[in-house]
Amino acid sequence: MRILIDIGHPAHVHFFKGTIRDLMQAGNDILIVTRNKEMTLELLERFGFEYINIGDHRTRMAGKALALLQFDYRILRVAQKFKPDLLVALGSPYLAHVSKVIRRPYITFLDTEDANLLLRLTTPFSDTICTPSCFLRDFGRRHVRFDGYKELAYLHPEEFSPDPSVLDELDLTGDDRFIIVRFISWAASHDVGLKGMSDPVHVVRTLEDYGRVFISSERPPAPEFEDYLLHISPEKFHSLLAYASLYIGEGGTITTEAALLGTPAIHIEANARGEATGNTSGNFLEIRDTYELMYFFPDQDAALEKAVHILENPDSKKEWQNKRDRLLADKMNVSAWMTEFIGNYPESYRNYLDDREVQR
Repeated sequence: MRILIDIGHPAHVHFFKGTIRDLMQAGNDILIVTRNKEMTLELLERFGFEYINIGDHRTRMAGKALALLQFDYRILRVAQKFKPDLLVALGSPYLAHVSKVIRRPYITFLDTEDANLLLRLTTPFSDTICTPSCFLRDFGRRHVRFDGYKELAYLHPEEFSPDPSVLDELDLTGDDRFIIVRFISWAASHDVGLKGMSDPVHVVRTLEDYGRVFISSERPPAPEFEDYLLHISPEKFHSLLAYASLYIGEGGTITTEAALLGTPAIHIEANARGEATGNTSGNFLEIRDTYELMYFFPDQDAALEKAVHILENPDSKKEWQNKRDRLLADKMNVSAWMTEFIGNYPESYRNYLDDREVQR
């Protein structure tokens, strides 16, 4: 089978890497299209994937609108030459649109309920919509739910083991306590109207009393943060996250990653009404309420209070590891499931519908 995959973000590389390798080993012909966003191209190259770069990521809304037409056209040209049997992506409106022009099925993976613009541009044109089982929206017959989270495609123990050499790179030992703080750019279309930390300097200064602080930032850092910035190979970030005493930040994906690695995780983000955005995420609600692996707050004061409470508990890391074990007993290796579902599509989709009817 010939499969066209769109990768639009560094996290998408991790999401698809195991499935791409397994599908290729099974004899499928895979073509990746992508855009130059942060370290996406670097990660693709580090994992040995060939790709077609269709342009630079746009940050302004006007630029995004123009890019929608440009990228639709560029991917259409690629697709007409490649002639895929199936198109697959994590919420790509470009592949959704192109799939209808070339009349080939499109599978989209989604896990963000409040990405309204993306959903409007993508779901009407998608043949199959795959989400975690806890997803709060319902797309009817096209909707396929799996028992996991997208981050378990690359952080499930069958797919990932932390590399302790990352500690040596940062002059750390296994006994050292350290905290990772994340700032995002707020440039994504689903970030419009949202806000995070009000005083990042206060957050960092407070956390310093409990361990070394490392900052991961999408946006240009303030001068006072230069000495805190992480300088490691991007593929080693998850290993560092697994060894951290705490993660706190504005990045929703990394919050989930930390929780699934057994690291106490705190997310700071509010909508225009001042409410925590985690309340609209099925993933966040389930990981917090069922497994107690993460917390989310609309303001940094409440988040920082929780962070200090966790850091003052010397057994917190061990407690999180035990809670993670309970979650993993309930959830699947998402990469293995994706390989089977994509590789056997559309029969896999028909089998899912049949199983769903039996369960009813």
